[in-house]
Amino acid sequence: MPIVPPPTRSELRSWRPNKDIDMANDAEVSTWAARLDVTPDELREMVEEIGDRARLPPAKILLIVEDQVLLAMVLKDELEDSGYRVLELAIRHQEALGVARQVRPDLALVNISLAAGDDGVALACDLKALGVPVLFISGQKDRARSAREVAIASLAKPYSPADMVDAVDYLFRHERGDESCPPPSRLEMFDTISPT
Repeated sequence: MPIVPPPTRSELRSWRPNKDIDMANDAEVSTWAARLDVTPDELREMVEEIGDRARLPPAKILLIVEDQVLLAMVLKDELEDSGYRVLELAIRHQEALGVARQVRPDLALVNISLAAGDDGVALACDLKALGVPVLFISGQKDRARSAREVAIASLAKPYSPADMVDAVDYLFRHERGDESCPPPSRLEMFDTISPT
């Protein structure tokens, strides 16, 4: 049986976890749990105790800072379809910082080279000062590694939207100490400190 993706926003009202999740499939339970920001055991308890009346916890909030607008839009759609809340897209340093100050995201996905010559590493430093963890999404692997003190991980381009969802899912599972699934092969972890 294929793993069913989490519901989109429009599907949340009719979502029934005890019918929509194969609770016997540990990988599926782990994936859903990561997207819902609960442990697999907590998800099992929620489904068992509440059943059809289960309510989703608030979605994790993401900020995408990417000057390739079409790529950013595809990532936004894929992440939202996977149960995340994605803030308005940003392409510049100050624009992203303004959004992050208004609504503190749980994780920022930041390209290193931004529009108008803005620097994603400098942005990552400012976001870290605000308490926002950063995942670099860039083809500049060496530059990302050299800036590891301001980011928690890096996903090198080129990547697929599914690679991004897998990386974000893993980071939130890792945050909770859930190492039931290995990290995606393309995700390079920098720090033991993970998103909040």
